[in-house]
Amino acid sequence: MNKTLLALAVGTLLGAVAAGEARADAAPADAAGPAEDGGTRNSPQEAHKLDEVEVTALPIKQTADEVIAPVTVLTGAALDDAKAGTIGETVAKQPGVQTTYFGPGVGRPVIRGLDGARVGVLSNGASSGDVSTVSQDHAVAIEPFLADQIEVLKGPATLLFGSGAIGGVVNVVDGRIPDKLPDRAFSGRAELRGNDGANERTGMARVDIGAGSFALHADGTYRDTDDYDGPDGKIKNSFLTTKSGSFGGSWIGDAGFIGLAVSRFLDHYGNPAEPGDPAEGEGPVTLQLAQTRYDVKGGLNNPFNGVDAIRFNFSHTDYSHTEFEGDEIGTVFLSKSNEGRVELVQSELAGWRGAFGMQFLRRDFQAIGEEAFVPQTLTRGYGVFAMEQREWDRFKLDLGARADKQSSDPVDGVKRSFSPFSASIGLAFKLADDWHLNLNADRAQRAPAEEELFANGPHVATESFEIGLPDATKETSNQLEIGLHYHSDWLEAKLSAYQNKFKDYIYLVDTGEVEDDLPVRQWSQGDAKFRGYEGEALFKLSEGATGHYDLRLWGDTVRAKLDDGGNLPRIAPGRVGVDLKWSADAWRASVGAARYMKQDKTAQFETPTDGFTLVNAHVSYTFDTTDTTSWELFADGTNLTNQTARLATSYIKDKAPLPGRAVAFGVRAFF
Repeated sequence: MNKTLLALAVGTLLGAVAAGEARADAAPADAAGPAEDGGTRNSPQEAHKLDEVEVTALPIKQTADEVIAPVTVLTGAALDDAKAGTIGETVAKQPGVQTTYFGPGVGRPVIRGLDGARVGVLSNGASSGDVSTVSQDHAVAIEPFLADQIEVLKGPATLLFGSGAIGGVVNVVDGRIPDKLPDRAFSGRAELRGNDGANERTGMARVDIGAGSFALHADGTYRDTDDYDGPDGKIKNSFLTTKSGSFGGSWIGDAGFIGLAVSRFLDHYGNPAEPGDPAEGEGPVTLQLAQTRYDVKGGLNNPFNGVDAIRFNFSHTDYSHTEFEGDEIGTVFLSKSNEGRVELVQSELAGWRGAFGMQFLRRDFQAIGEEAFVPQTLTRGYGVFAMEQREWDRFKLDLGARADKQSSDPVDGVKRSFSPFSASIGLAFKLADDWHLNLNADRAQRAPAEEELFANGPHVATESFEIGLPDATKETSNQLEIGLHYHSDWLEAKLSAYQNKFKDYIYLVDTGEVEDDLPVRQWSQGDAKFRGYEGEALFKLSEGATGHYDLRLWGDTVRAKLDDGGNLPRIAPGRVGVDLKWSADAWRASVGAARYMKQDKTAQFETPTDGFTLVNAHVSYTFDTTDTTSWELFADGTNLTNQTARLATSYIKDKAPLPGRAVAFGVRAFF
């Protein structure tokens, strides 16, 4: 499988060289897209330039194409088409990124085979503040339908975001704290959609107001679904109800800005693996979560000599998560966290640009109930970081380092302290005008999470008896990656190969034992190796009066093994995909297929998954009613061949396949 994907991507690149400048394309039409949030959505030709979008998660502002480390940005029409009920599903068609699955409302990103605490999910650069890393059945408290932009940083991101992000980061940018004045005094967008596969009813809206030096923002979302249709019938207890909203505002001037936002997220959903048995008087397992979040964010421009900008943010989250067994409360999870960050961007010095800063985290986590499998734990973390960058004619160099201090202090337990250290070097070579070669080497360390250290007890939602590893040591990753990029007027192609060697890798494995009628899963530690390939090519087949035709080919694969030869559990299989897109004036349409290979390289006591192919389609029509108001009618078809699809990354894959054939209809308004 690895060789197949590698050959496909290399063949694509070599084909580009062979074709070279022989192709004479018509110049793209200069059509304007409809307004969105006071700006302009991606018109067909702008959709080819998504790499030019700024990556907000980085202290040194750069476009995605300028960043040496692997990064993907979703925005505009591409993001609208990708949006789904979870962050994981929204980004899951990007090479190297898949998702977990615990029903239609619960899915966390999996980056290059790594998930859980190793992947940071951020809201505007700050932690989501939920407990989605504690267990796969816990939802992420971020609403993807409100995102303006989603940034995926693949590979170790510990340098910027702390020791947890050893696998990567997904940053959701939603503009809840404005950092610039809107283009118009009043703008916004709204959306209504329905889905026949789960009787979905979704509505969302956001408004941005500018008045003098002040900018205000408000948004809200409501989503309600019944049990969804699987390929062979209803999946019981798979309903979902989500409500969220926020209000924020900023003062913005020449000297900088300062703003704050308050948001609320409510979620109620069923566990498809535990539908209950009415005949036995057994109720279904359902989950409810609620989070209130307070954010403060600001920046100063040119505060003093040698510093171009100071940026800071602070977040406080108050989170609760309750698991019900029928009408009875099983376990309650509570988390209160404070997180702050300060970045200083230095002025250019002898050709070097750079940034340095500090970050802190304080989280009080508590589980209450007979099945509280993780004790109350106070986690404190502090970190300092620095990064430098310099460019020459055909050469670019990135350097970075970070030192952290983290402690986990359980009630009636032994406090553990760790001092992770991370460093990175990135090199970019411009081999020719169209060819770029990137090299990245990272050494990253991660402190064990609370559940990895202190878990000890039954967890009904995942049907397991979970046991922690209280003497776990910090995890060390040494990754080497090479990436080759080709850019021309008619083709953009990328190929990456990486190897990641872990010392003391922490993983959750089935032991084959039974405790309290539940299978025992033990947190364990051992040396491991991940290696993988990613490839993507976008062919601009036609850009003329008849429309814009794009063909996208993509694929990825990762192999993960312990040094003793054993397979690691829940590793995503290899994939290949193809998407054909057409756009002309007011119309957009696409059809695509993704082939997921079988996953039979499983850990002991883990069941394999068969391969499957998902076929999706999209069509939309946009029209203007005024100079500032546009409407978009759209329809999305998913799993059109009604395949039985089970994700190898899911704990409940054997009981809950992905949804079967479904069609969604909706309307968006931009004003």
